[in-house]
Amino acid sequence: MIRFIIKMLVRRYLLTKVFTLLVLATGLHEARADFSKCAEHFAPKAVPSFQAPELFELCFDEFAVLYSGSTKTPLFTAQRYTPQSLGRAQAVPRSDQFYEEARLPRAARATLDDYRGSGYHRGHLGPSASMPTYASEAQSFSLANIVPQAGEMNSGVWAKSVESATRKYVFRTRSTVFVVTGTLYETARKPNFIGNRVRVPDALYKLVYDQTLNRSWVFIVPNNDYETRPTRISYSEFKTRFGLDLLPGLNPPIK
Repeated sequence: MIRFIIKMLVRRYLLTKVFTLLVLATGLHEARADFSKCAEHFAPKAVPSFQAPELFELCFDEFAVLYSGSTKTPLFTAQRYTPQSLGRAQAVPRSDQFYEEARLPRAARATLDDYRGSGYHRGHLGPSASMPTYASEAQSFSLANIVPQAGEMNSGVWAKSVESATRKYVFRTRSTVFVVTGTLYETARKPNFIGNRVRVPDALYKLVYDQTLNRSWVFIVPNNDYETRPTRISYSEFKTRFGLDLLPGLNPPIK
């Protein structure tokens, strides 16, 4: 009972602290990313545009990544799910071949050595299990799509109550769903790094937007080994709390 109470207090503490998505920083000479080259991975006519230091817009076959050279991690990954694409993904074997992203400058690039002995899993933002082709599944192991993730979270609540639940929703509703998965950082907390300045996120989120039904929600899970369930909030609350519009021009109802 005491352990349960501690868990609940920690969860409430984390989710009421002020987080930043890091893409909210502004400046006159900072990089801009608008994803015009791979807009198909975002909801139609709702491609977000961001400006922050050391941003890199990376387009892959089946997903898009907004990468930060400051954190040496993705800030988010965007992907389009359909029942057909997820059905094809079930037949694609997992490659498990992590690799460094050669399109990034060396100074901004996370390396395989950064994760060795770190105590963290190499956690996918765009999940390999949702990639419908051999090429896209292999691309998902780019370190541009990877963050330091607590092991129990990665294989537990995140895999079962967020990733699997999202795929099951798509199969159940037969909807086209746009997913944006990203990182959150607590502004008041001392940054945690592994390797050569690869920043560990304090929490992960997954935005799910059902285009067919025009509804959306966001899962949030603190990045630790003792979470047992995600927190689910409306997209409206997510925008208000974190100040980031990932569905510009769209106003899905609060559900």
